[in-house]
Order: sequence, then C-alpha cells, then structure tokens
Amino acid sequence: MGSPIVLGIESSCDETGAGLVRDGKLLGHAVASSMDEHARFGGVVPEIAARAHVHAFDPVVRQALDEAGLRLSDVGAVAVTTGPGLSGALQVGLAGAKGIAYALDVPLYGVHHLAGHVAADTLEHGPLPDPCMVLIVSGGHTSLLLVRDLARDPIAHLGDTLDDAAGECFDKVARVFGLPYPGGPAIDRAARDGNPRAVAFPRPLTGPRDDPYAFSFSGLKTAAARWAEGHAGRELPVADGAASLQEAVADVLTRKAVAACAEYGVGTLVVVGGVAANSRVRSLAEERCREAGLTLRVPPLRLCTDNGAMIAAVGDLLVRAGAEPAPLNMSIDPSAPLEYAALHPLAAGEAVAAR
Repeated sequence: MGSPIVLGIESSCDETGAGLVRDGKLLGHAVASSMDEHARFGGVVPEIAARAHVHAFDPVVRQALDEAGLRLSDVGAVAVTTGPGLSGALQVGLAGAKGIAYALDVPLYGVHHLAGHVAADTLEHGPLPDPCMVLIVSGGHTSLLLVRDLARDPIAHLGDTLDDAAGECFDKVARVFGLPYPGGPAIDRAARDGNPRAVAFPRPLTGPRDDPYAFSFSGLKTAAARWAEGHAGRELPVADGAASLQEAVADVLTRKAVAACAEYGVGTLVVVGGVAANSRVRSLAEERCREAGLTLRVPPLRLCTDNGAMIAAVGDLLVRAGAEPAPLNMSIDPSAPLEYAALHPLAAGEAVAAR
C-alpha cells in the first residue's frame, strides 16, 4: 500500500484551492478565485478575500474530491498554507483544514506558501534534482533559491527582491497604462502587439557593483510611469510600453537565474510562481537555458498561480520524509520567511519551521 492521500488547502490571497496528491501524483484539484470581486478596487481587499474563502471552502474541497473520484474519508493527511499571506485569508484555510484533520483523526501539516510553488513543478516533472536552482516570481515575491531536499533541508536564499516584486511591478504599471487588474496577464496580452525594443527601460541591479542575485523593480516601475506621463495629451502606445516593460523584467530575471546556475554548478533551473505564466519570461528562460546547456523546468499554467495541489505536493513530500505533523496549537505567520518547506507557527506568534 502506498502513502496516504494528502489533501492540500491554499487560502493565502484571493484563490481558494484544494488538491489531492499521493506519492507525487496529482489526483485532483479545484480552485475558486475572488479576483473579479477585487478588480473594481484595483487590487486585493483582505476582508473581501477572507469572506470569499469562507463561501468557497466546502465547494472547492468537494470539487477536488469529485475530480479525483474520492470521498473525504479517503484522505490520510491534511496540509495547509500557514504563511505568508493575508491574515484573515490564512485563518479561514487553517480553520477549515484543522476541522477536517480533527474529524478524520489524521495528521495536519503547515506549509510555507512559497515552498508550495516550488513543489508544484514536481506534479508535472517528477522529483526535483538535488540541487536545483529555483526562481520564484509572483505578485508579492521574487527570489532566487538553491534547493536541495525540499522536505528535509533548509532553503538557501541567493537573492530576494529589495522592494517591488516582479508581479507587483506589472500590476502597478498596468494601472498607469490604463490596463485592467490583474496587471500581469493584461501586460502580457498587450505586449503581443508591441515592440520590445521601443522603450529603453532600465535593467535594475545589473551593474558590476550590484548584488548579483538581488532584485529591485521599483525603479523600473517608476521609469514606466514617467514614460507614460511623458505622453500626456497624446495617445499612449500601450503595446510598445507593455512589450518593453515585459522584456526588461524577463531579461533581469533570466539573466540572474542563469548566472547563478553557472556560479553554483547547478544544471537545472526551475521557474515557478504566477509570473512564470508570463509568455516572455518562459520563452526567454527557454532560450537562455538552451544556450547555457541547462535543463529548464516550468510548471503548466494551471499550476503556476496559487492552488491547493501545490500545498498537497509539499504535504506529500513531508509525509514520505517522515516529518513531524503540526502541533494542535499551530497558527499562522502572515510574513513568514522561507526557511523550510514545513511551517508550523505557534499560537503565541513565534514561528517555528519544522525540519
């Protein structure tokens, strides 16, 4: 008999996700998004997100079970995102996960949201090589990581964003360009008709004296806003601006990631997170990895954005690694740093990353 079926719950932002994984295989998953409710505000409203999770939790879990052809009683362990994320949203997911784990009398595991993004790739391409280089690019995070055994080893940060993350840059510039929220997909669509060399946007932190693996997109965001302001009274060439912005972001991300692979002698680059769905980030990563002789792994689009399958994937790895389940008083940590895949914060607020 194989490992237990792991139910994963994700509720860190505006997607309610449930997924079922056993022995590295995705059995079924479902996602409900409250994005449309936030769009008119130009960004995620925490109270609306939390309320949407309450309404979506049960239907999403049921839909994932139905897709997998399973009953709730078939679940042998529960994994849930405990941070980082919106406090109210995380609390909804944790409360629901605790209720299911208690009712079924099965172990519960707290999972770091970003580790979930890393594990998402295993559901498509199998176990991660040890070591591998991971580039996480999302709305709130941009990090370059050296990953060994995701379930057991600490995660080494080679570089993180110093200010705006790549996805945050897309969202903010899209608003300036008059494009809808969320900005990442809107920029990607607009860029299809634009010239990526039309605007000479800067490539932040790429000078010889800069931190080689840190990221900063605040200056790029400002440069794009100033460029748009320079067209006051004239029609803004949105397609060219979007294509040029997208090219600058993709250039910086892939340049640093490939350089890190070379410096650390790593042969595989894994690109994950919501911005990994961007068409130019994917195509430029493919081009540069091919030239450098690297293997590139990127999850399918459905697993790039937040989902419960990626949390179940981490839970499955933890179960098979013999990791200790979470304590009963596990809480959340909305600003948890990524140190280990398992994240079991205590109710008193002291975050403890379980090894």
